[in-house]
Amino acid sequence: MNFTNDKAIYIQMADRLMDEILAGKYKDDDRIPSVREYAVLLEVNTNTAVKAYDELARANIIYNKRGLGYFVTPGAKKKILRERKKEFMQERLPELFRQMQLLGIDIKEVDEAWEKM
Repeated sequence: MNFTNDKAIYIQMADRLMDEILAGKYKDDDRIPSVREYAVLLEVNTNTAVKAYDELARANIIYNKRGLGYFVTPGAKKKILRERKKEFMQERLPELFRQMQLLGIDIKEVDEAWEKM
């Protein structure tokens, strides 16, 4: 995984795991890779992976079964989707509209580009 400088690595790791849940790689009550497995996979320090898992556990996206590992909390996908939509609408969309206005891009151009995808 290529990490960027705009967010802490553990946050980017948590985001990636949430992306995997959204994509259906992990479903409700599925076991996810252990902290060590995920650290090795992404080539990061184990402590960084622990912070990512702690963040997801605090957000009730994953839960720990003592001695068995971490699992996806039932309803996590819906929760992630709801939060990401909210973030998009409140933070990213206004900036996108501002940029469109500055660049003279109208909604018809965006619609045409959308259709080509």
